[in-house]
Amino acid sequence: MPRYLKSMILMSACAVFFFALPAFASPKSVIRIGAYNFPPIAMVDEDNQANGLLGDLLDALRTQQDTFSFEVIHTSPRRRYLDFSNGLFDVMFFENPDWSWNQDDINFSAPMLKDEEVYIALKKDNRDQSFFDNLSERRIVAIAGYHYGFAGFETDSEELSKRFNIELSHSHRRNLKLIRADRPSVAEVAVVSRSFLNTYLSRFPEHRDDLLISEQLDQTYQLRVITRKNGPVGVDTIEGLLQPLIDSGRYQELVREHGLQLPRNIAGTH
Repeated sequence: MPRYLKSMILMSACAVFFFALPAFASPKSVIRIGAYNFPPIAMVDEDNQANGLLGDLLDALRTQQDTFSFEVIHTSPRRRYLDFSNGLFDVMFFENPDWSWNQDDINFSAPMLKDEEVYIALKKDNRDQSFFDNLSERRIVAIAGYHYGFAGFETDSEELSKRFNIELSHSHRRNLKLIRADRPSVAEVAVVSRSFLNTYLSRFPEHRDDLLISEQLDQTYQLRVITRKNGPVGVDTIEGLLQPLIDSGRYQELVREHGLQLPRNIAGTH
């Protein structure tokens, strides 16, 4: 058989084989999301999987569309700014732009959540709300890298130690355990979010009578989605992904399931 006929037959066979292959979907665009432990809003396990509200929300986003996939990048409260500026991730859910973010470098969504922080002490006879009046006289336990109203949103541990008798940890539950252990030389006041406190007391209702909860708030805040200006994914894209969940009421359900509060712009929808 002439060589040119062999070539034509081979090319025809290759064409038939190519068109017989199943059509594969285009690869999904990856959105890299920074996350740190901020219970019950977000927790990150050893496999870099998000739990809490963030984990459930990402599962819902994966289910409702097939254009984007989501990769969680574990960071820490202190390290998140440097990791973000260095491009390790492109998006952070549930941040307050006023928490040390350089607003010249970020875009942020409309409010997605709201929460507040309170002071906790051990309930004792003759101890009342005045116990929280001057926190500089108390031994405080709080979370490293978090912003607190009583400290003017300072996060530097050395500066905080100069101004307060404070111990910084990475666990709200540990801090409450110290309070309940009645060790005033170590801990007299813990600062926790209302959402964490509600979650904790729903699991351990027997501890409610042990705790004195401040009527005075440390701070209130509204949390948003943050993206990098000129980054690979914009706030409009994230809001577009979230809107069907808001319109259907699924987002609101997830927020309430985790004991969190909706901001006014979402609370009245659906």
